[in-house]
Amino acid sequence: MNRVFIAEKSDAWREVLNAALKDDFHVTIWPNGKDFHEILKSDYYHVIILDLEDSREENFDLLRWIRSSIPATPVIITSSTDRTEVVVKAVKQGAFDFVVKPFSGAKICHAVQQAIENRSLRNEVEYLRHTQDIVYDFGRIIAFSPVMKSVVNNLKKFAQTDSTILLTGETGTGKSFLSGTIHFNSSRRDKPFIHINCANIPETLLESELFGHEKGAFTGANKLRLGRFEQAHGGTIFLDEIGEISPAIQAKLLRVLENKSFERVGGNRTIHSDVRVIVATNRNLQDQIASGRFRQDLYYRINVLSLRLPPLRERTQCIEPLAYWILEKVCAGLKKRIEAFSGECMDWIRSYPWPGNIRQLSNMIERAVILEEGSVISRESIMVTDQEGSLFSSRPAAAGAYEVQPGGGPESAYGNQTLEEREREAIIKALEKSLWIQKDAALLLGVSPRSLNYKIKKFGISHERWRKHRPESEDRYDYKV
Repeated sequence: MNRVFIAEKSDAWREVLNAALKDDFHVTIWPNGKDFHEILKSDYYHVIILDLEDSREENFDLLRWIRSSIPATPVIITSSTDRTEVVVKAVKQGAFDFVVKPFSGAKICHAVQQAIENRSLRNEVEYLRHTQDIVYDFGRIIAFSPVMKSVVNNLKKFAQTDSTILLTGETGTGKSFLSGTIHFNSSRRDKPFIHINCANIPETLLESELFGHEKGAFTGANKLRLGRFEQAHGGTIFLDEIGEISPAIQAKLLRVLENKSFERVGGNRTIHSDVRVIVATNRNLQDQIASGRFRQDLYYRINVLSLRLPPLRERTQCIEPLAYWILEKVCAGLKKRIEAFSGECMDWIRSYPWPGNIRQLSNMIERAVILEEGSVISRESIMVTDQEGSLFSSRPAAAGAYEVQPGGGPESAYGNQTLEEREREAIIKALEKSLWIQKDAALLLGVSPRSLNYKIKKFGISHERWRKHRPESEDRYDYKV
């Protein structure tokens, strides 16, 4: 629960503030006679509410001290005066909001909630800024193939402009990462970078997510919400899977690109936002235009600068260094010490077509690290997924490598373990790592939740946390994910 500190002289207003906030926040009221500075030094608060009555310098001492000592904590000023000089001075000294008495409980609750949301957004931006020198560095992009060297050279040029960029390419080729690289190497690097996956948000919510909504705009809209375009003002917004948005939202997006303006859902006030837009898709937008699913005028607006990211099979020189970079990252996360891939294993990795590209390679290596018990990734630990989402080993069919099992199908045998036994072991290890949350284990394994649910039933895998929430009459292994 978010913590609010109240520094209010009047007992009556203390009661009003406490009654308004206590149900939604953890409230601490400044005890009279206690050292204000020591209290704030010794405890952590998300918002401070500070009473201020006039423009005398001593009344601003506390505000100045807060802004210098704990600058990340927003301060809301409450006052019985609305004189312009007091309001202006408070804002210049760093106050987040200025609320004039008398005020309602709803008004102060709204002010506190807005302060918390603003702080959360700033924290996210500051985190990205802090990591950008390490993560979003052109020099760290693995580009050993001629085609990727050309891509990086073009991205460096694109980063120096404010033009809209269209990134195309298969799923898993790195469009999201490279959009961040463009932003953090541009003149907008000190402003927000907002990432939206349009395919992951239901159409009914996407408009509100992008453009915000007014209080009461629809059922459940109990407060004003700033949209992503508004939050990204001065920075960059990345719209992944642009080919999935509806015609209605396409029309509104076209206006944003043309005029840099929009209205919140349920509102009529025009909002202007200076935003650089990068979009990405794995679809053929020309085909979608021909079928009437994508607006041609919007395509022209997003296709000012365009770049196709090649799949891994077209940049084979990058595969081995990528694999070792991923291995180091995964081992650090799992706290395992695996130093290399066997020669046979790396030969297979280089020759595999990788239809899921870098994302599939990363998932495969993470599974291998989980399974591997030695210091080198062996070929037997490499398992990939087919189009149905089933796991299978990289071991090819060779003399003695396969044997026909009862039931008719071939099973790859490794010593005393069949492929099914190794698949069951991989699933259990992924579930253990995911704390037996099936959707997280499915993501780790690179399969759909439905495919994982089928395998759990097939292999008779169970866990106490699943059973205790289900009636005895239900299928023991038919779990919701």
